[in-house]
Formats: sequence, C-alpha cells, structure tokens
Amino acid sequence: MAAQTKGPGGKQPTINDVAALAGVSKKTVSRVINRSEFLTDKTRAAVEKAIEQLGFVPNPQARALAFRRNFLIALLHDNPNAQTVLNFQRGVLDAIKDSDLALLVRPVDRGSDKLLDDVRTFLEKQRPIGAMLLPPISENDDLAALCEDLGVRYVRVGSAPLDDAKHCISSNDREVVAEAVRRLIALGHRRIGFVRGPVGFRSAAEREEGFREALAEAGLDLPPAFNAPGNYRYTAGIEAGEALLSLAAPPTAIFCSNDEMAAGVMSVAHSKGIKVPEQLSIIGFDDSPTATHIWPALSTVRWPIHEMGVRAAQTLVPDFLAPGTKVAEGAVLASTFVERQSVAPPATK
Repeated sequence: MAAQTKGPGGKQPTINDVAALAGVSKKTVSRVINRSEFLTDKTRAAVEKAIEQLGFVPNPQARALAFRRNFLIALLHDNPNAQTVLNFQRGVLDAIKDSDLALLVRPVDRGSDKLLDDVRTFLEKQRPIGAMLLPPISENDDLAALCEDLGVRYVRVGSAPLDDAKHCISSNDREVVAEAVRRLIALGHRRIGFVRGPVGFRSAAEREEGFREALAEAGLDLPPAFNAPGNYRYTAGIEAGEALLSLAAPPTAIFCSNDEMAAGVMSVAHSKGIKVPEQLSIIGFDDSPTATHIWPALSTVRWPIHEMGVRAAQTLVPDFLAPGTKVAEGAVLASTFVERQSVAPPATK
C-alpha cells in the first residue's frame, strides 16, 4: 500500500485534495466513491490511486446528503419464526460487511389497518436506500408499490416468485415438499399426516400444494382428520401431535410445515411412548438448528434462508457493495431434502 500523505497544511485529506492529485473534478471523485458506472477504467484507477495515496476516507454524512438517503438497508418483517428472521439477517450482514451500509430491522404488524401508513412513515423518516420484505408481508403488493412510490429500492422474499427477478428472491417450496413426501411413500407409508402453516401465508399454501401433489401421484388422499392446523410455532406442533397421535388409527408418518412444529409433534410422540422413527416418521421444513438439536435428528427440507439473505442484499444494492464483490445471479434458490434419523419404513401399513 502506498505511503499515506496529508492534505495541505498537514490536515486530513479532503475530496478536493483527491481531485487535485488525480487531475479530475470533485464531481468525478464523488462518482468514483459512489461507484457510478459512467466512468472510464482509466479515470477510476487514477482516482482510486489518489485516494489510497492520500489515505482519504469519505465522509458518510456527506455521501448520505448527496444521495438524499442514509446508508441503510431496511429489513421489514412480521414472521412468527424468530430463527428464520435471524438467519436471513445473518445472510444480509455477511453480504454488506465490507461496505458502508448498515442494516435496520423493523418488525411490523401485517394485520394492522395502518400498516401502509406505518411503513410509509418509517421509510420517509429513516430514508434507507432499499428495503427487503420477508414473508408474509412480502406477498403484499401494496407494500411493494409503496416502496416504488417513495423511490426506495425493494426486494421481496418468498416461497414462490412474487415479482420480477430484480425485485424478488424465492425458493421452490412446492417442488421440494413433494420430493420429501415421495420419499415417505417410497418407504411404504400410506397413512401420512400433515401439519399446515398459518392461514394466509404463501409458504403454507405452497407446502400444502406440494404435499397434496405427492399424495395424488400415489393415488392417496389426505383425510380431514390427518390435516392439522398450525402456525409455525412449537406449541402448534404440540397441539397437532396430540390430535393426530390420539386417533384410533394414527398416521405412520407426519410432514410438518416447519421444524418448530415437527419438534412439537416429536415431543408428543415421546410422551406417548411412540418410537421415532420405528413407529412414526417425521419430516420438517427449514433445517433450522432445532433439526439437529432434537433426537432423533430431524429429516427436513433445507430452506436456504441465509443464502436468500445474501442474495437479497446483493440484488438490492449491488452498486454499494465493496469493490470486487461477486454478485450471484438468479432469483430462485433451490431448497433440498435432508434425510436424517427421523424417517424409516412403517412398522405396519
């Protein structure tokens, strides 16, 4: 690295000093700092060399004024699964760790009549460069339109495509759930129970569609008594497990729409003396830490939520990431079925 120098009079170097040393205008230096595309490689290299030689550090407040935005990206969510929010957040932070950006997390109430007004006030007050919307609020077209109206970049995250590629990062929940259920059927299971996700969630609908698709292919149906409600929380798994495993002829396998509910079902099985997987196979969804913290280890669908966080940030603000950052392409990230110790052929068919 070149030796650092001082500006005139021994003071900290300014943008004017960089411009003078590089032989360009102050505006050109600003464009280089803000990673504008409208520069030649020669000009960019000269300015970056001057910045390095002088040890110049851009003023974030000045940059914010120039952009009329704070160097923030916002994460808006109303999701009952705290682990999902945390894993996504970690992905975003990994993506922006070498940039000037900071992450601002804002929980909202999707059921509020004032949702749009509250989000508008938040975005106008904080002035983020962009916003990432987690499901289920990502499924709200009015929120996306609000971001557009305010000139705030946005990315919607979901279990199925919700928007065009530059505004959406999604997974393939329906297809991979069907794959997981086909595995149960291949093992010989015919009485397969289902624990649903929350009403109104696109992810819950996609997972149920995949479940029913696999049953239909095998000529099986889902009896009403085998279709238990859920809300992605552990307590819902307990309630579903009590209902399903108290039946006169209970399921030999249960697919749960997330790992938390699967853990609840497994807890009920243990309390009733039902052996997993010898007497009951269980599959979850997420591949959260819960999946390997219970016994037997849970077979589950790995939802790439951390990678979705990375990809969402890269899609949202590619021009604000550190120089040389490789931005991955593609708006759909594939989930995968991970088989562990919680599935086996049924003891009785």
